Amino acid sequence: MSSVPETAQIGKHVVIEKDVVIGENVTIGHNTTILKGTQIGDDVTIGSNCVLGIKPAVNQRMRNVADRGDQLTIQTGTTIGHLASVYAGTRIGKNVFVGDHASIRENVSIGDASVVGRAAIVELNTRIGKSCTIQTQAYVTGDTTLEDDVFIGPCVSMANDKYMGAQSVTLNGPYIKTGAKIGNNASLLPGVTIGRNSIIGAGAAVTKDISDAVTVAGVPAKKLNP
Repeated sequence: MSSVPETAQIGKHVVIEKDVVIGENVTIGHNTTILKGTQIGDDVTIGSNCVLGIKPAVNQRMRNVADRGDQLTIQTGTTIGHLASVYAGTRIGKNVFVGDHASIRENVSIGDASVVGRAAIVELNTRIGKSCTIQTQAYVTGDTTLEDDVFIGPCVSMANDKYMGAQSVTLNGPYIKTGAKIGNNASLLPGVTIGRNSIIGAGAAVTKDISDAVTVAGVPAKKLNP
């Protein structure tokens, strides 16, 4: 059985599977599906046509992520936009905003007060700190870390496989430190570290680690003179 309090506002044709827990004053839009075991805190708003708590599926060429039975957890005050998909095993903190059409894969954690913009994609095994902003259509690859207060501009792209599938390798996305800002359409290659409070210019291609508190731009990205 699932727990749905009287204070919840449930739209038409909503599917709530077993073992779902829904907090007080939750709003769920029309045609949304809440899959088995999902945990939703108080004062959460979920848009229409969402699917929450998805179990990952793979084929023989994809890495097999073990099904640990973890549930999706959405904490108090968070808003999920329309047509969003969020996988099981992920934890979304308090007062987070997830935009329409966003996709958040399994084993992701998102810190309090962060924003995942419209149609942004966050891949598996990613850690996002508090008060981060990931803007429209940004792609955060798997195995990536964003510390607190990181800004990711629209259409930023990241990679975690330096051989692009040609050989077996440990996947390793970028590590972006506190306060760093990544401009529109920048590309971050696998395993690069972006230093604290550094700025990556729009359209830059980051191929090497960037130290703290510098501004870089260009292809490949190079430090700008003060």
